[in-house]
Amino acid sequence: MDRVILKLENVTRQFGGVTALSGINYSIPEGIIQAIIGPNGAGKTTLFNCISGMLTLTSGKIFFNNSRIDELPAHQIATLGVSRTFQHVALFKNMTVLENVMIGRHTKSKSGFLSCGLRSPFMKREEKEIKERARHFLDYVGLIGEEKVMAGSLPLGKQKILEIARALATEPKLLLLDEPAGGLNTTETEQLGDLIEKIRELGITVLLVEHDMNLVMERSDRVLVLNHGTVLASGTPKDVKNNEKVVEVYLGSMEF
Repeated sequence: MDRVILKLENVTRQFGGVTALSGINYSIPEGIIQAIIGPNGAGKTTLFNCISGMLTLTSGKIFFNNSRIDELPAHQIATLGVSRTFQHVALFKNMTVLENVMIGRHTKSKSGFLSCGLRSPFMKREEKEIKERARHFLDYVGLIGEEKVMAGSLPLGKQKILEIARALATEPKLLLLDEPAGGLNTTETEQLGDLIEKIRELGITVLLVEHDMNLVMERSDRVLVLNHGTVLASGTPKDVKNNEKVVEVYLGSMEF
């Protein structure tokens, strides 16, 4: 039996009188690419925000590696091994490409305030190691050679890849990608798909919210379909593609 890395139990989130998520029950096996699809307003990003600790649940529980995380702050969840990107790129645009990825290493840093202030030998060694690891992840995603470029001057496609590199720098066990193909052309989306599969090969479980159905159907192992905050369907890409309810509510006449 596949080991479960993320388990959602009756996950519910309300905003005033609006229920964004209603009783979501779902388990995600370790080491797969799990897509989440559905119409706008289905609750996909809200679910991401609940998993990553940016929103608290109204009711229900979330377990990561058998430990409950829904009551933890976002930084503790990140330390446990959950990292994410955002629908709208959230880089430090006035910092370099390398500096952005170095920030992703903060969860691995051990230097305290005094050590940093005094520029201790330990702090200098750690800073060197952080730079080396940041370069490693830039190389992994194909951005090596652009370390000194200001992040804000990169084209959108490379900014999205940079955000993934920063997320990888935390060395996550679970990576949440929120609409990474948004605004990308066909070639960039193909390259993104290759990178997502490459990330899975590291043993990292990928949770993918995406509207690009070619990317979802070609690259995902499993698909979860949300509609009005509830589970409409789940299964393999083929199962979901042939599900009449999903076709009626979301896929319609899409060609992919």
